Amino acid sequence: MIGGGVMGEALLSRLIAQSVYAPQEVIVSDPLPQRREYLSEKYQVQVTSDNQAVALADRVLLLAIKPQVFDAVVAQLSAGDAKDQLVLSILAGVPLRKLEAAFPQQPVIRAMPNTPATVGAGITAIAPGKLVTPSHLQQGQQILQAVGDVVEVPESMMDAVTGLSGSGPGYVAIAIEALTDGGVAAGLPRAIAAKLALNTVLGTAQLLKETEMHPAELKDRVTSPGGTTIAGISQLESAGFRSALIEAVRKAAQRAQELGS
Repeated sequence: MIGGGVMGEALLSRLIAQSVYAPQEVIVSDPLPQRREYLSEKYQVQVTSDNQAVALADRVLLLAIKPQVFDAVVAQLSAGDAKDQLVLSILAGVPLRKLEAAFPQQPVIRAMPNTPATVGAGITAIAPGKLVTPSHLQQGQQILQAVGDVVEVPESMMDAVTGLSGSGPGYVAIAIEALTDGGVAAGLPRAIAAKLALNTVLGTAQLLKETEMHPAELKDRVTSPGGTTIAGISQLESAGFRSALIEAVRKAAQRAQELGS
């Protein structure tokens, strides 16, 4: 693993906790001495500041660096006999064409996880490169399933994925904050309002996931004629709530496309 930051550690912690890899099978490079010391002590993995040493690993090379340092990191790596080594990239905005140019002999998978991966509740979209075989794809899925669900998409959809699930936690966080403020405005103490808002969103998401119910069906079930919920929904519609979320996803996807070009 090149890069031992937040998302890298999220994957590392779950991979070891679920025994996908044993600590002695993992080597992590990071430029910060204190970060290397922390990862070594907490997870008992090998650590180094030498990216080339990590790139020579036998099975999988996981890129978990910031996109803006990609070129500098790749420049440190020398080509070796690593044709069967899978390169798994979680770099936002770095397209397959750029990844495959940097690793021309190797199978490459581009992945877009999201921040709930840090608690094992993420969703990751993956796009396989041209040299990826079914066994490589299975290997990549196994790694990323350690932090949540995995879906496969063509790379042409990756910017839309970024706009929805990659940026989506920010939208949901704002919605929870707004619900909390609404509770305070209606007379609730903030601590109680925050707990009610958070658990309402969490419980609704869990209900929809476990029952596979369409959101519109759930909405219809909780709106009685002339009741409180339909009054609230009417206000949301008047304020353009749906359109705002649709446009947020569209704008974020557009920005992802700009960053990757």
